[in-house]
Amino acid sequence: MESFVWMAHIIASLAVVGLVLLQHGKGADMGAAFGSGSSGSLFGASGSANFLSRATAVAVTVFFLTSMGLTYFSFTKQNAPLAVKEQKPVQVQLPIIPEKPVVPAAPTGSKAKDIPN
Repeated sequence: MESFVWMAHIIASLAVVGLVLLQHGKGADMGAAFGSGSSGSLFGASGSANFLSRATAVAVTVFFLTSMGLTYFSFTKQNAPLAVKEQKPVQVQLPIIPEKPVVPAAPTGSKAKDIPN
């Protein structure tokens, strides 16, 4: 089931990109009105805006729903914790402390006389 949602998600994302690139901006019709471009297109003079807009809306809706589905799948996996509190604590190895404290020996030599009592 998850692989089906992944495939639908990828297809919907490619469809959104393609449909957005096929559409032209609102300012493109202004140039055609003054004779600098062609007002005819593959879908007719005004048919492309409705078809491409609706197809884009459908593709975006499918993309949104598959995103929600993939989020659901990622949270329902058994090996993925939902919160930081549910994670296992990390085991830390502490250094071994000797039983008897190590006391440094008294200094010897000429500097031992300079140390005050």
